[in-house]
Amino acid sequence: MMHCAKVFVTNGVPLRRGILNTGLKFVKSSHSSPFVGGKSPFAPKKLPFAKYVVAVASGKGGVGKSTVSINLAIALQSIGFSVGVLDADVYGPSIPYLLALKGKPELDSSENSSVMLPKQKYGLQVMSMGFLIPEEQQERAFVWRGPMVGSAIEQMLYKVKWSLMDFLVIDLPPGTGDAQLSISQRVRITGAVIVSTPQDIALIDAKRGVDMFRRVNVPIIGIVENMSYFICSQCGHREPIFGERGVEMTCQVLGVSMLGAIPLRTCIRETCDRGVPITKDNPGSEEAACFQQVAEKVKNYCVTHASVETAK
Repeated sequence: MMHCAKVFVTNGVPLRRGILNTGLKFVKSSHSSPFVGGKSPFAPKKLPFAKYVVAVASGKGGVGKSTVSINLAIALQSIGFSVGVLDADVYGPSIPYLLALKGKPELDSSENSSVMLPKQKYGLQVMSMGFLIPEEQQERAFVWRGPMVGSAIEQMLYKVKWSLMDFLVIDLPPGTGDAQLSISQRVRITGAVIVSTPQDIALIDAKRGVDMFRRVNVPIIGIVENMSYFICSQCGHREPIFGERGVEMTCQVLGVSMLGAIPLRTCIRETCDRGVPITKDNPGSEEAACFQQVAEKVKNYCVTHASVETAK
């Protein structure tokens, strides 16, 4: 396997020696082409530090995938599981913002200097590309080719000293591109959670997401309907702004489970903007209960799925 120079491009400007001298390197792979419809050049491996791996994805951006990811992680933790969060959205990492985390990760002094320690927040282990980007470059666009994306994700998985955990929640970028393929090539994923709004245009892309995971042999746990309905804070009127039963009907057609319906509420947005997601800020609220329902279904699926795999 060849090694590229430690160079990546941000806003068209090459930056050398990795990112913040953390030891993050990009590896040039001979297997850079997608394997959909063919045989994967990689054999997905079980992560040694995580019992269950849940990939949270969306067919398009703007449907609240990262908000669902972080609230799912906190909800799983609230029912007694140890949880980690990997922000694999290398082009637009949101998890640091949602948890109000800044700064580069520390290096493990007991290991090679290139091994990073995950950040900690609310008892979660967290790693994100956002931690490795200098503060002054946070708003610049990343211009990365597929092999660089795959290499970055691989090293956030294997060049980080993760502690043992029950669940690793992976927040994937929207779409069906290199990051999704890289993860499914390298990691044995317990199941994928697709996030969509009830709107027809979003559901078209959600179907593509389901199809992609099926074609790379990743089980579908189900679909979460985000921004399902709006409740007026003044009169309590419930309004399905993006349509009704869109995800429910799509799940019936695709033969997958509907994991829950998350309302469009100001408190969900406000708590995320403060870095204290609703499941942490107000765990007894109606909104947090919606995420809790999703977490229960994800837990039940993973435990059952793992039992079936063990029995094979």
